[in-house]
Amino acid sequence: QVQLVESGGGLVQAGDSLRLSCAASGRTFSNYAMGWFRQAPGKEREFVATISGNGGGTIYADSVKGRFTISRDNPKNTVYLQMNSLEPEDTAVYYCAAHGAPRIVTMKSVVYQYWGQGTQVTVSS
Repeated sequence: QVQLVESGGGLVQAGDSLRLSCAASGRTFSNYAMGWFRQAPGKEREFVATISGNGGGTIYADSVKGRFTISRDNPKNTVYLQMNSLEPEDTAVYYCAAHGAPRIVTMKSVVYQYWGQGTQVTVSS
């Protein structure tokens, strides 16, 4: 079992930056690939970014490529999402997720076994 707790959300203006953090506990962190997903009001949950267990592999959604960066600090059991040049369309609840195949980076939410409770990001225009 892996417990995930997100933090760092908030209300910002368009063009600002935020860094989300997700602290994991329960198992060896590097044994899990990590992902960020988001869900806006009235919309389905969508993939944002993912990173392999050793940090060597990443995938980004086209909508955030070049603006967001996913990273991880395995000794600290934490994954980050640095979000720059935020847009109102980035407004959503952001969720951290984990799955137990550390070499596999995937956008498919059904693969992820563990989820955090989410953190709200609101970008005003």
